[in-house]
Order: sequence, then C-alpha cells, then structure tokens
Amino acid sequence: MNPVVVVGAGPVGLSAALALRAHGLPVVLLEADSKDRERPGSRALFVHRETLALLDGMQPGLAEEITSYGRTWQTKRTLYRGREVYSRTYPVRGTPPFTSLRQVDTERFLRDACERAGVEFVWDARVADVRTSENGVSLSCADGREWGCGYVVAADGARSAVRRGLGIAMEGERGEGFHVVVDVADLPGAELPLERVFHYEHPGVGGRSVMRVPFTGGFQVDLQCRDDDAQEDFGTRETVRRWLPSVVGDGYAEQLLWVSTYRFLRMVAASFTDPHRRVLLVGEAAHLFPPFGARGMNSGIADAAAAAEAVAAGTAEAVGDFAQVRRAAGLFNSAAAGTALDHLRPRRRIVKVRQRAAAALAPVLPWCGSWLEHAPYGPRTGASAVAGRKY
Repeated sequence: MNPVVVVGAGPVGLSAALALRAHGLPVVLLEADSKDRERPGSRALFVHRETLALLDGMQPGLAEEITSYGRTWQTKRTLYRGREVYSRTYPVRGTPPFTSLRQVDTERFLRDACERAGVEFVWDARVADVRTSENGVSLSCADGREWGCGYVVAADGARSAVRRGLGIAMEGERGEGFHVVVDVADLPGAELPLERVFHYEHPGVGGRSVMRVPFTGGFQVDLQCRDDDAQEDFGTRETVRRWLPSVVGDGYAEQLLWVSTYRFLRMVAASFTDPHRRVLLVGEAAHLFPPFGARGMNSGIADAAAAAEAVAAGTAEAVGDFAQVRRAAGLFNSAAAGTALDHLRPRRRIVKVRQRAAAALAPVLPWCGSWLEHAPYGPRTGASAVAGRKY
C-alpha cells in the first residue's frame, strides 16, 4: 500500500499524520526544517475540548497527556480603563473546556504520539513542486528527492508550497494596525493569579487594550496597538521592557521569552483540494484567522481529522465533500473573526460609544459586562465550525 504523504510537521500536520495512522494507513511526513529545529514563541495557546476529543480518538490517552501538562484557569476578568466590569469563576468538572500550553509543547506531545503510531518522518525535505493526476500525486523536493503517492495532506502553513504549486489562491483581507505578543516566564514564588484578563483601554499603556493569558510556565501578553503606532516603539524587547511593568507589575521585564508582532489576516483558500481530488489542504495552508477566539489551530486539527476520513474512504466524492464542508467552516470562522475585529478595532464611532456605555452600566446591568467580556472573540462557533467533522 502506497503511503499517504503529509507535508508540514506543525500541530496540524502532526494531527493529520496521527489521524491517518488511526485509520490504518501508512504515513510519510515531510518537514522542510531539520529535526532539531527550534520553534520560538507560544503561538497557538488553546486546545479546545472538542479538539481534545478529536486527538483522543486518534490515540486514546493523548488528551489526558496534554491536559495534565497544560493549564486550565477558572476565572475570567474584563476591565475597562482600570475598572472591573466582568468577573466570573467557572467550576471545572470532567474534561476541561480547554487547556493552555505553548505550541512547542503541543507539538512535542503530538510528535511523540506520531512516533508511537509508526509515522515515518523525513526532515530537511522542502517541497518545491507538486503535480497531480487522476491516479495520484508527485512531489519534488528542493534537494532533488521525489515522492509519489495516492494522496497528499498539505499542512505546510501560510506560505504553503503545495498550495502555490497547485495555483490555489487565498481570498480575504488584511486588517489595519498590529498587535504585539509577548511570552513571559513566571517569577518563581510570585506567580500571577491563574486567570485570563482582558483590559479595554488600559491606562498604563496609553489607553491601548491588552490581554493576559496564562500558560504552563508563564503567560502571554497581547497589546493592541493603534493604526499610527510604530512597531519599533512597542514591539522590540527594549520597548516591551518599558511598558510591560505597567500591565503585569514589576519584576517581569527580565522574564521575556519571546516578542513578536502580528497583523490580523482573514484569508480562506479558494479551494481546499485540487481538480483531481488528490491533495487536501488543512490548517494555515487553507485558512488564516486572527488569534482571538483560538480558531486557527483548533479548526486546523478539525481539518486534519476530516481529511484523514476522506483519504481513508478513498474516493473523489469523499475528498470533494471534505473540501466543501471544511471550506464552509473556514468561511464561517473568517466571518466570526471579522465580527471580533470590528469590536477590537472599531471603524465606526458608535462601537466605541457602546463600549463606553456598557462599561458605565455594567455595575447595575450585568449583561453589559458580559457583552464586553465576550465580544472580542466574536460569535461562538461551536464544535461544528471549529473542531467538528461537519459544518
């Protein structure tokens, strides 16, 4: 039996390989980087309950491994200009609603699971060209190696060489402004409360909004900059050390693990497969979403599970159904991210007025505080759009 080739050893590619092995299919995973590559930064932090269920279906016990290491906080707080407008503590029973850990750790658990499952890894294998026919796929690597197979699952990220080789366009838009994302290590013996905090118009950073999210070993801070801000004024290690204490307190300026900037991208591939139904696009090879709402990796792992089912079915109809269903989910998530973006970076003055009014009324009308808490993440997508096999 010819192996299925998965391209890309990020969390989505690893999940696709694991799902294919769960269907009893031989898998070769091609990764452009070397085996000892370093993956800086927390990147995707959240693994949702629905995603954990998918991973556990691929290899029983995997969800418990991940949740035992990750962190689940029970308290969410929202502030507006220094005043708390929402706070809620949730009980956690059974499988947690999510767990939070750095992407490098998620990948470590998935890679170990793939090795246990018998996935064959090929490192330093950068794909340069892809050709499809009714009978299969031919991949060429930059070093001259070639691979022939019946199906390819392309999980090679936002700059997907496989997608480009197939001539499939990305459609969508790029948001204005930028955010600074910072990973900070805990101070031993002085850890911050295990809670997620979103602060509208934080007075300590000139009225810019900021979020703090814990993960195992530290926390991430996301600073929303203004359209006319310069990245060098907020997004370098030196400048982060200046503004970080006003957000999380003294002592953390020397605890920086990673500093990066990003812009909001909402892009979905025009098609999630090729005309011959032999290549299946998943994860960031198929869609790009802003990080708010944790749609990226979670929906990508859902793509991976659905792709493995389609490949296991072994028909063009199954691959076509995969492409239709997962693209619909991608469009749904893109629209939901757009709703969140309109709240976070409002283009209309009325949105800012509503936020200010809701903050003023929150002490007497709790639903106003609840709206301020939930609006930055867009509408709830549920398992069907983010982590389920069906839209």
